[in-house]
Amino acid sequence: MKLGVVSSALLGFELLEALAYLQGLGVEAIELGSGGYHVPKFCDLETLLADGDARSRWLEAFTQRGLQISALAIHGDALSPDPAIAAEYDRQFRQTCELAALIGVSRLTLLAGLPEGAPGDSAQCWVVARFPEFNGRILRWQWEERVLPYWREHASIAEGHGCRLCFEMHPSDAVYNPATLLRLRDAIGPVVGCNLDPSHLFWQGIDPVEVVWVLRDTIYHVHAKDTRVLERNVRVNGVLEATPGRPLGERGWAFRTVGYGHHEAFWRDFVSALRDIGYDDIVSIEHEDEYLDSAEGLEKACRFLKPILFEREASPPWWEQQSE
Repeated sequence: MKLGVVSSALLGFELLEALAYLQGLGVEAIELGSGGYHVPKFCDLETLLADGDARSRWLEAFTQRGLQISALAIHGDALSPDPAIAAEYDRQFRQTCELAALIGVSRLTLLAGLPEGAPGDSAQCWVVARFPEFNGRILRWQWEERVLPYWREHASIAEGHGCRLCFEMHPSDAVYNPATLLRLRDAIGPVVGCNLDPSHLFWQGIDPVEVVWVLRDTIYHVHAKDTRVLERNVRVNGVLEATPGRPLGERGWAFRTVGYGHHEAFWRDFVSALRDIGYDDIVSIEHEDEYLDSAEGLEKACRFLKPILFEREASPPWWEQQSE
């Protein structure tokens, strides 16, 4: 397995400084934000698509530091009912596919998005309960008229550029758990897979290790981000956390740097489960911990994960070697 980093943790650096910093931390891969919610500071789509020389120099900067580009990250508001927002995401998605094909990157990490609840609505609608009965009608319309048609078209674009779609299961999104991810994959095909981020699963009460076993070969990319569930607050107000500006200590949960939400034993079990299913690829640190400066959080995460990740392929036990 290789340790990677999502570029959103590095916005305080210029590109060459960021790459040297990652090399010093022993990081081997970077997941580059190319648009959507990401600040594309290190991945200017317009320039990189228009200027082959600039693109070559840009790629060489990563090569010189021994860094692989693991994925282009285009998490954004794909299904927005606002035509201007949707059109801008569509433009960035298509350009990201073009760039990925030119630089030999085969993975896009992204969100499925969330549509409105009915034709003509201007507000997006996330259904979280079976009752009242109108929720069922909303879900059917969203999936049949918005989610599946959109991703059938855009999956075809990605596939035409040699890319797989690595969807992050995220609340307030059409794809937020294994069932919804597999529904999308079953409808569209193996171009659809998973960017497995445990942090969004923890607070929903989902066990990420069990998810590894359920999703297995649909896991195309992995994030390393933790969540601390504050049980004293959950016992009073539950896990649905929708109060802007609430102090960290009063929330039901908060994103944390790996090791600050779950003990080392969980992360050892998690990477062991990944090895069980044959995943021997990037584990990409995403820093969104509000308790810590991004550089401190990233450095702590690297020190925590490096001894846990498997660096080599497993060798046969000695008794099997002896029998050979």
